[in-house]
Amino acid sequence: MSTIESSDFAGAMRLLLTEIFSEVQGIVLDKGATLFETLDGITAAEASIPVGGKCATLAAQVKHTAFYLDVFAQSLSDPELGPVDWGEIWRTTEAVDAQEWDALRLELRQSYGRTVTLIEETESWDGERHLATVMAMVVHSAYHLGEIRQALCTLR
Repeated sequence: MSTIESSDFAGAMRLLLTEIFSEVQGIVLDKGATLFETLDGITAAEASIPVGGKCATLAAQVKHTAFYLDVFAQSLSDPELGPVDWGEIWRTTEAVDAQEWDALRLELRQSYGRTVTLIEETESWDGERHLATVMAMVVHSAYHLGEIRQALCTLR
């Protein structure tokens, strides 16, 4: 049985998150398609429109993305985290003004930065749960990037 070095695993997860959030590496995205590049082209007015008239706003998508990155990161160090209200953001985040939109995007950048730092500083990846949590950060982030980019097709 072969094993994956912790540094190789961390490097792969960091590389994928970098691709999704900030810089195309040529793995899964085309140029100009990262989450931060996508969000930089969205106005507060667009971020405030419920997609399809019934679904969440892009502002809620961004707030949720920052929230789950922080929760997943916290769960790596505290497996007994306790219950999380995953639905609160979807129920409460609606229209935003330009200042609120900027704050949400900054919050996401900060959550992403903390996540990358956590991955870089983790010396060992113990157990399936630990590995699955970091993989979930990548998969869930890719899902929300796709959701946001698809929503833009509807909004525009």
